[in-house]
Amino acid sequence: MYAIFQNGGKQYRVSIGTVVRLEKIDLPVGEMFKCNQVMMIAHTGGVQFGRPFLMSCNILGEVVRHGRFSKIMIIKFRRRKHFRKFQGHRQFFTDVKINTISVT
Repeated sequence: MYAIFQNGGKQYRVSIGTVVRLEKIDLPVGEMFKCNQVMMIAHTGGVQFGRPFLMSCNILGEVVRHGRFSKIMIIKFRRRKHFRKFQGHRQFFTDVKINTISVT
């Protein structure tokens, strides 16, 4: 059994027990995460698709940890103009362990 859900403008394929890395969620570690924007569920009864979401499905998970990705460098350079600009960015993330995928 697996499901595809949407969070933060991105889509994720998850099954029970997997740890998925989402964009930052303002929940403390150990708190339950609930997502009702389920787009598709594949289970023993078949496959269900939403238009765009399934109204009777939820995904429950537990927040495992928070962190930041490694730094990416943004470099702007114009040759022969004496222009150089460096900027770094580290994106925040939240790891969520999927506990249940409920279909009603």
